Amino acid sequence: MRMLLAANRQSMGKWVAKQASECLRQAIEEQGKASIIVATGSSQFEVLGALIKQPNIDWTCVEGFHLDEYIGLSEEHSASFCRYLKERFVSRVPLADFHYLYGNQPPTETIDRIGGLLRETTVDVALVGIGENAHLAFNDPPADFQITDPYITVTLDEACRHQQVGEGWFESIEDVPRQAISMSIQQILKAKQIYCTVPDERKANAVRATLEGPIDPQTPASILQWHHGVHFACDRAAASKLSRNTLDRMERVK
Repeated sequence: MRMLLAANRQSMGKWVAKQASECLRQAIEEQGKASIIVATGSSQFEVLGALIKQPNIDWTCVEGFHLDEYIGLSEEHSASFCRYLKERFVSRVPLADFHYLYGNQPPTETIDRIGGLLRETTVDVALVGIGENAHLAFNDPPADFQITDPYITVTLDEACRHQQVGEGWFESIEDVPRQAISMSIQQILKAKQIYCTVPDERKANAVRATLEGPIDPQTPASILQWHHGVHFACDRAAASKLSRNTLDRMERVK
């Protein structure tokens, strides 16, 4: 795992976007195509905003996959990740294709259909974040590190649901769906390069557990320690509870 410390959210987003774009260009040059997994949430605002501005990417050669989505939520809902991705990414670049996880369609059918496509794809770049409970995608603790299905149905824990309210996606905890479709841990780890972006002090405990604790299903994002192609970037606020030893080993992003 490569660990990076950014001065702020903006510099972190720009750095990740630049690195991810280089991976996409290289994949297109070598393979004639590229594939990307795209996350949502506040951690991806600056990343996606900078990525769509990167030069010399032939987006018509890029196929995109959706990381996770609430079950039962329509695309019109303000918290819909389908809506988020369409507005912030898919409608802004001429992708070859993007495979949405529509929350208001039967989840089993969606999992089978999009999962089948993903099984046949080698993912070049995955853009992810972690939750306040250290979840990876919607794999809340204790996460299943063994299941190999591309997508699974998960039940969201209370910490995850409260985070969605805290970030302003829902008005109350009662409004947050209890289940979601999530890309599995093992599927995420199949990506060649994984860029994990973590801003804000409210995730400082999760960052410390992820980087300094053992690989443990109770800290789902800790599995990223295992992957040699992970680039874990956080801002100073998110890194505020890391030890001096860890901080000294982190690369600086201006």
